Amino acid sequence: MINENLLALLVCPLGKAPLKREGDMLVCTRCGARFAIKDDIPNMLIEDAQLPAGQPSLANLDCVRAGDAKLD
Repeated sequence: MINENLLALLVCPLGKAPLKREGDMLVCTRCGARFAIKDDIPNMLIEDAQLPAGQPSLANLDCVRAGDAKLD
């Protein structure tokens, strides 16, 4: 089980918004990007993020469109 103190420190790697835990995923409270937790280790790689329904690409996420996140 992931330590709750560690979870409190983690933020979305895109727009730095807080994350909430939903089962075996961490979900950005702003853009909805989802990051898998496997073997108690969160995968925070942007390229591995699951996009929210209706979002065809990372460029469409709120934080990216607002300029708060940069895709390199």
